[in-house]
Amino acid sequence: MAVSALRARWRHGPWAGSLRSAAIGCLLMAILIVLPSFLSLYWLRLLTSVLMLAVIAQGMNVMAGFVGYPAFGNVVFFGIGAYGTAIAITAGFGLGPALLMGAIPAGTLALAVGPLLLRLRGHYFAIATLGLNEVVSALAANLSALTGGAAGLSLPLAAGTAADVAQRAYVGFAALFAASLMLGIFLRDSRFGYGCRAIRSNEEAAEATGVPTLRVKSIAWMLSALLTAVAGGLYARWVGFIEPSLVFDMAISVKAFVMFLLGGAGTVFGPIIGALLIESATTLAWSHLLKLHLLVLGVTIMLVVLLLPDGAQGFVARHWPAVRARLWRRS
Repeated sequence: MAVSALRARWRHGPWAGSLRSAAIGCLLMAILIVLPSFLSLYWLRLLTSVLMLAVIAQGMNVMAGFVGYPAFGNVVFFGIGAYGTAIAITAGFGLGPALLMGAIPAGTLALAVGPLLLRLRGHYFAIATLGLNEVVSALAANLSALTGGAAGLSLPLAAGTAADVAQRAYVGFAALFAASLMLGIFLRDSRFGYGCRAIRSNEEAAEATGVPTLRVKSIAWMLSALLTAVAGGLYARWVGFIEPSLVFDMAISVKAFVMFLLGGAGTVFGPIIGALLIESATTLAWSHLLKLHLLVLGVTIMLVVLLLPDGAQGFVARHWPAVRARLWRRS
């Protein structure tokens, strides 16, 4: 009786979704902890890139997936986090305080411009975020005394061997990825997350029912900015050199947008699924089809979008009950 009650609570209880997601997240983190023991430096670097892109995609997912606002220029927070952290490290601060010095300006900017830009919708908001990225990128390129300008900014060499640096970068992005999973669970199951999804469905109806839409959107954008900025700070420490064209590159936003769409918009695990799919396809295309890699990658993305319109996680969620019922009948 106790087992059946626990099973019913696991499947249908008020926190069933959170418990299942937490269990899957713990299993995923256990795998990520064990994996470095079996990987070479090349594959460790690739997996670190996957985790970084998954975090950026989750930051994009917060706004475009949960709230329904396509923040194409979200890479601006990646660049701010990278420069804030790099400047703090060159000034002698440790990594922890340096990451804060990169994240706080990004979150502050999101809260400052949010009440203005978040009154726009759809492609108007997307274009406004692109403009914000260009403005901040131009500032970084022209404030040479602080940022190094177009010549870039070199960080002090990290202590230890190349393997040590790679291990620390992996651990940092794995921890940040765990935080992004917790943020995704919070946005999916909390009252604040319900407000975000109500805005995505029908903003006027959400406001009419008492949802403070502008405040919810601003806080969501701040959370997205903080997550993306910390990823930028870890990236700056990892590579040891940054420049405006590298950390304010719109290709990062485009890649993140494709990743969370492939994984599933407004889902918890969609960004990591999308990051694995895109990075694996990119690596295989570069390795075996050097002259045609962009063509193959583009065709792959189009096929996935056509075959999985609600993303990989949505596809699994749609078909898993039928598969599970068939397995139960066979057993």
